[in-house]
Amino acid sequence: MQPPARNALARAQHSAVHLELRDSYMRDDPEFLAWQQGKRLNPADRSSWWGGWHDAVSAATARGVVVRRVRIVSEPISDYVRYEYDCTFTNLAAGELVRWLPRRQTTDLALPGTDFWVFDGSQALFHHFTGEGQLDEDGREYTDDPARVHLCATAFEAVWQRAIPHEEYKPR
Repeated sequence: MQPPARNALARAQHSAVHLELRDSYMRDDPEFLAWQQGKRLNPADRSSWWGGWHDAVSAATARGVVVRRVRIVSEPISDYVRYEYDCTFTNLAAGELVRWLPRRQTTDLALPGTDFWVFDGSQALFHHFTGEGQLDEDGREYTDDPARVHLCATAFEAVWQRAIPHEEYKPR
């Protein structure tokens, strides 16, 4: 069974947007731990890092879905965000558009309190995390409530407009 975001992405027809708000996630992730020990992904060795998420994004973009992601980050960035930054080439290779926005540039934006996806402007998927960055036991919440979806879509677009494309963002 596919994870929920992949299921929704597989059904998307036009757009999928993702806003990430945390400075760390699942710090016990084996890939993050390996990165902390010096392991780096080799962009030329696609078979060593391409996975199910990349397949899902690639399939979606091949059928015309625009997949965008913004990460709001505190600066100087955390080790986990540096890990994400180092691995973002994999998102780009799959077809995602990725931008970064320093948290200090968001003080005049109204943002939902948790990470979310919006699919085709009609459904939102919220991710609720524990204080330690783990996905909560019932941490996925879907809604097609027009007001909540609109709030997320509007917030995403406001962030996207001021966010820095990955190729231009220089973390500090």
